[in-house]
Amino acid sequence: MLEALLDRIGYDRPVHADPDTLRGLHRAWRTRVPYENLDIQLGRPINLEPDALLDKLVRRRRGGYCYEQNGGLALLLGAAGFEVTMVEGGVMRAARGDAMWGNHNVLLVDVGGERWVADAGIGDGFVEPLRLREGPHTQGDLTYRLEQLDPDTWRFHHHPGGSIASYDFRLDPRELDDFADRSRELSTSPDSAYVTTLIAARPVADATLLLLARTMRRLSASNRQPRTVTSAEEFAYVLSEQLLIPLDDLGADGVAHLWEKTGVQDDLWRARVENNPAGP
Repeated sequence: MLEALLDRIGYDRPVHADPDTLRGLHRAWRTRVPYENLDIQLGRPINLEPDALLDKLVRRRRGGYCYEQNGGLALLLGAAGFEVTMVEGGVMRAARGDAMWGNHNVLLVDVGGERWVADAGIGDGFVEPLRLREGPHTQGDLTYRLEQLDPDTWRFHHHPGGSIASYDFRLDPRELDDFADRSRELSTSPDSAYVTTLIAARPVADATLLLLARTMRRLSASNRQPRTVTSAEEFAYVLSEQLLIPLDDLGADGVAHLWEKTGVQDDLWRARVENNPAGP
């Protein structure tokens, strides 16, 4: 299994359970396995069983959303010999309260006498893992921050231009199956952002490419300027060449279906922005 996982992310260096390898594997996963919710957009069920994740993320070379991403990353790190603990997260809990618990999962990795935070489940999140210590953590031009709220609860603060403000996580161990019900809710509820909006993202050299419906952004420390994808051909190019999503796995009419669907989504998104310019 390890060989197939390493091939999937193009990682050809020696693998040891040490901080350097952890950083390298995390970066390779983030840059080669896109964050995306296209199966949700196509009405396909999300399966968090290990065999299903390996089939989707490795054999079919797809990406996934938070539970899938961190489920797959946990399989990789575990196969590489790391001690990995999955824990519960709550995106935007600081603003929206305890109901947000469980809408995210996070990985804690113990190596080299230190604990690290690993997370591939935020589209424009950190590219390399963070040491679990309070204070700023700078990667390139971006600075993140970790804050300890109590002995068992931490808060990750995104950089100022990030797609979210923060998420919380607590240290109690969880299993991926513990998130199955919440994943089912988030992937099927008509009120869920994963259902209402196509989302796909991938880090590149100094930024993150983020596609929301037909609106493309290149997020960086100094640039969030959006542009509109204007044709079905450009849409297919963005998905396959920039976001590394294999189009043949979407089905014979998958791209055409998504293109039509995102037209409605983009109109609704623009209307929300016009009505609430200060909103997210």
